[in-house]
Amino acid sequence: MELHSVEELMDLLYACRGTRDVPDRARPPVDPHDHALRTAALLRRGRPADKELQVAGLVQPVGGLLWPGDPAGRADHVADAVRTLLGGRVARLVRRCPHGDTPADDDLLTLRQATEEGRTAVFDAGVLEDWRTVLDLLAARNSRLGAVD
Repeated sequence: MELHSVEELMDLLYACRGTRDVPDRARPPVDPHDHALRTAALLRRGRPADKELQVAGLVQPVGGLLWPGDPAGRADHVADAVRTLLGGRVARLVRRCPHGDTPADDDLLTLRQATEEGRTAVFDAGVLEDWRTVLDLLAARNSRLGAVD
């Protein structure tokens, strides 16, 4: 599956609201929608200029919704789904985030830390609509770059 518009992505992120994702028995279940908002908000606080990193934290939960029977392959599926819309860097970060055994640069370590902290942090992370402009900007920039390639 490949996402072709910010509207499609927003619909998927909204659909994650109220679901429960249990990646393993050692962790309590979380609402993927809320977790994504908290993760993106933590990244926005820590790296305010890095919109691609923030969005990588935001889009991770769509894998659980679209591929519920394949927890090991979700990150790969999400990366493939968002690559055309949001670009290669977002896809790379999403693909490598859950794989703690892979070498990590500073961006990936920051994403992993925010993802983990977002599971337990309790604060008002805003609403999904707050992210529409950032998603639109990344999609537009990636569209222009894709047209040149």
